[in-house]
Order: sequence, then structure tokens, then C-alpha cells
Amino acid sequence: MINTALTAAIASLCLIVPVFAEDAAPDDGGGRFTFSKIAEGFLRLDTQTGEVSVCNQRTVGWTCQAAPEDRAVLENEIARVRRENAALKKELLAHGLPLPAGIIPEPQIAPGGDRLRELDVDSDLDRVVAMVARMWHRILEAIARTEKQALPKS
Repeated sequence: MINTALTAAIASLCLIVPVFAEDAAPDDGGGRFTFSKIAEGFLRLDTQTGEVSVCNQRTVGWTCQAAPEDRAVLENEIARVRRENAALKKELLAHGLPLPAGIIPEPQIAPGGDRLRELDVDSDLDRVVAMVARMWHRILEAIARTEKQALPKS
């Protein structure tokens, strides 16, 4: 009786596994690259460098082309805006004008170049809470993607 039930369970498992395998993304083997299915083929993420490529099948085989990246441009712009913001705050304070409500003055720089930071527990706590919330949402999104890939389409 137990052998029959075990045999039936194994047989049903053998019938179910191919259904899940058809919708699953290719196995990256925990290596350097991860792949995500898109309409044109696959997105390839290099987990070491962060580069993203679009891979699709051609008549000769598969090709991957690097996706355009504006990260350096964005980081340069962020740095420029931060410098400009710090200069504006410094200028306001130099003229004896108060900073607008909710604006925190730039940290002072000590003669050795180290930043002397005022302890602002509320600000630090808000940043930590925001970071944890972003991580939590990413985890939930990853779980949803995994469930979507694992559940059979009906």
C-alpha cells in the first residue's frame, strides 16, 4: 500500500516538474551572469560589474549587445547639484540668513579634512527606516517574481 502511494507520488511529480521547467528562467548556476526573459530575448546582468546586455537569437547564433547606460552622467549631475546646494547653503549662512524649514546645514570640515558631524538621531533614523523599507519592497518584488515563474500559467 505504501509502495503504491509512493509510486503514484513520484509519477505525479514527474508529470508536474516539466510544467514548471518550461516557464522558468535559464539556470545561471550561481555564476557571474543572471538572465531575465524579455520579449526580445533575455536581459543579461553581469553581477560583478553591473553591466546589462540584451541577448537575442540571430540566424548565426545568440548575440548580446550592451544596453546603453547613463549612470556616470547621472552620478556626475548628482555630485554637481550637491556641490551647488552646499555652496548655496554656505552663502545663505554667510549673509546671516536662516535656512528654510527642514533644511540641514552642511557638516563642518575639520582642518584635517575629517567631517565633524552633528548628531541628528531623527535624520539618521529616518534614513535607516527608508533604507529598510526599500530593501523590504525589493524582497517582496523578488518573491512575487519567483512565484510568478514557479506557478503554472492557466
